[in-house]
Amino acid sequence: MKEGSSEPKSAIPAATATDTTSAEKKPAPKRNMYALACAILASMTSILLGYDGGVMSGASIYIKKDWNLSDVQVEFLNGSINIYCLFGAFAAGRTSDWIGRRYTIVFAGVTFFVAALLMGFATNYVFLMIGRFVAGIGVGYALMIAPVYTAEVSPVSCRGFLTSFTEVFINFGVLLGYVSNLAFCKLPVNLNWRLMLGVGAVPSVFLAVGVLAMPESPRWLVMQGRLGDAKKVLNRTSDSPEEAELRLRDIKETVGIALECDDDVVEIPKSNNKNGEGVWKELLLKPTPSVRRVMIACIGLQFFQQASGIDAVVLYSPRIFTKAGITNDTHLLLATVAVGCFKTFFILVATFMLDKHGRRPLLLTSVGGMIISLLTLATSLTIIDLSSHKLNWAIALSITTVCSFVASFSIGLGPIAWVYSSEIFPLRLRAQGTSMGVATNRGVSGVITMTFLSLSNAITTGGGFFLFGGIAILSWLFFFTFLPETQGRTLEEMHELFDDFKWKESLHGKMYGNKNGKEEENSINGNGQIQL
Repeated sequence: MKEGSSEPKSAIPAATATDTTSAEKKPAPKRNMYALACAILASMTSILLGYDGGVMSGASIYIKKDWNLSDVQVEFLNGSINIYCLFGAFAAGRTSDWIGRRYTIVFAGVTFFVAALLMGFATNYVFLMIGRFVAGIGVGYALMIAPVYTAEVSPVSCRGFLTSFTEVFINFGVLLGYVSNLAFCKLPVNLNWRLMLGVGAVPSVFLAVGVLAMPESPRWLVMQGRLGDAKKVLNRTSDSPEEAELRLRDIKETVGIALECDDDVVEIPKSNNKNGEGVWKELLLKPTPSVRRVMIACIGLQFFQQASGIDAVVLYSPRIFTKAGITNDTHLLLATVAVGCFKTFFILVATFMLDKHGRRPLLLTSVGGMIISLLTLATSLTIIDLSSHKLNWAIALSITTVCSFVASFSIGLGPIAWVYSSEIFPLRLRAQGTSMGVATNRGVSGVITMTFLSLSNAITTGGGFFLFGGIAILSWLFFFTFLPETQGRTLEEMHELFDDFKWKESLHGKMYGNKNGKEEENSINGNGQIQL
């Protein structure tokens, strides 16, 4: 509701935050299977990034052998896709405001399908890099659109659960990439890496077919004046008719449509920026204090997600295990599969905790575990470097801490970066604001993955992980002091958390972002927030 409105606000429409008595009498709604299916289909786009990262960890070993590449060429081969992602991420925000969220997903899938074929049939390093460029465009689009679409289609009660599917499928893609490495590693060197990369076209085919069953985002439909279509989608993706009505009212108010308007199609004034015009000015040149805080929160979260070294571990885990003392190729790839299994298992655990425990507790716990794992890994690798003989205990500790690092990442920082970034922007800024976060994420990842081998040669692999551990400590302090809790809020209410009063209060010992945050959370839960 607009500031100053006398009407009460609530994250769930069936009862207001003050109507706790009636709320407690209502049973928790069943999980909305239609919204669940939409989230799964949209999040399948993130398999593309995960598969590329996982498969390149092994494929690059054989590409190097086949073409006699240097470490610098391998770094550029692995990391350049993240730089190319910047083009896709920046373009995706405007594209999704122009043609819609659904067809942007189609474009991402088609682009990666073409890229997988180009990489699989590459005849030289330059040809392969062209395929990497096309893949980067597709991945940039996919990473931006999946969490935005899912957040906009999800009911409040399970938005965290559904939006975390982006990271779930990234992890699933990583695991598929590791398995692909193991499956094809026994083939001739000039063939195995081609199959590893070419198989990446398969998820794109399933995505293209699945997207035909998806509805368009209700928020995008309202932005286009298609209220009748938006009502149909909201009725199917909400926990109750009352919630659907309140979600529609909030979206109409945000877009600038009269609340009493019941027409199926209305004309949206050009001044409402329905296709994204003027958004960059509002985001970067003349942001309000609350928008500025949203931008800092999004960019800081995405920066620290990658600066703590997760992509270096995913891409270079065989190199890390080689430094630890494992030299057999099959054993190396088996160890990476174990890492992928840990990563995938713990992201599944996280999805069932986000809407129950909130974003902040999981995020701070996750980063704390990452700090301990990174510092322990760095210490064990340093001891191995300084030792003149093989230390089995140090090798075991290195493998264990790599697994604990990816597990800690997956249980909090991994999914929450996408969940939080996709839900805190106002509707008119969401697509392009989220694309800024994706661009930051991929840009930092590109720098890390394109310099990790050189960094390891300069300050040792252990020294590199001490550096990542220090960055993780800074990230914990940033999250603790700057990010308010968003659990239980509708997307239209998020801006309130970053207004002066609410933001300062939420960071003054209040985990839920308002004076009666705990009480409001209880009323929401009593009204039917899904208990996972």
